[in-house]
Amino acid sequence: MKRGNHTVSEFILLGFTSDPTTQLVLFVIFLIMYTLTVLGNSTLIMLICNDSRLHTPMYFFIGNLSFLDFWLSTVYTPKILMICISENKSISFASCVAQFFFSAGLDYSECYLLAAMAYDRYVAISKPLIYSQAMSIKLCAFFVAASYMGGFINSSIITKKTFTFDFCNDNIIDDFFCDLLPLVNLACGGKEGYQALMYFLLTSNVMIPIALILASYIFIIATVLRIRST
Repeated sequence: MKRGNHTVSEFILLGFTSDPTTQLVLFVIFLIMYTLTVLGNSTLIMLICNDSRLHTPMYFFIGNLSFLDFWLSTVYTPKILMICISENKSISFASCVAQFFFSAGLDYSECYLLAAMAYDRYVAISKPLIYSQAMSIKLCAFFVAASYMGGFINSSIITKKTFTFDFCNDNIIDDFFCDLLPLVNLACGGKEGYQALMYFLLTSNVMIPIALILASYIFIIATVLRIRST
């Protein structure tokens, strides 16, 4: 990538603050949060895998959600911890691309997975007698695979479009990771059609899953209200 007459080989992440004491405090806070996240999600995944009573569609989805949360925190946190305790705030161009790609892919996949989980709860409450047949292992695996596929296909599109910009304004990112808006702000040209792409991705990865989740829970509430029992 060209920046004026120079090649951008790395970006500088400014992080939260330059005060050493505050950086140390933030390091401890993020380290504790990351440790709890890793332990919590890892423990949940192992419990679901080892306990046959939890081999149900609901816990299958919860296990995959924990898996996504585990890797999503791993994409961000190690670099944040390094920024907090190191004077070197740089991240290589390739590392920035990888961080952007995986963070977007995992985020998008989680949106689709949450929609699938909402549908699972709708079937469990609205059709309890045929729940095990309706939510078969094959269908659950299909939902999970489709969530990952949809998330990372869209991530590939936005990553390719973002990193084909000419970063001629600067290479300093006013953030603690390679995020979309700071990177777009660094670009000096080639933004034509980018807004339309963002609207498409926002609709396909956020608005549609939210609509499916809301629809599922509206049907769930309607079903519960029709139940004639205490």
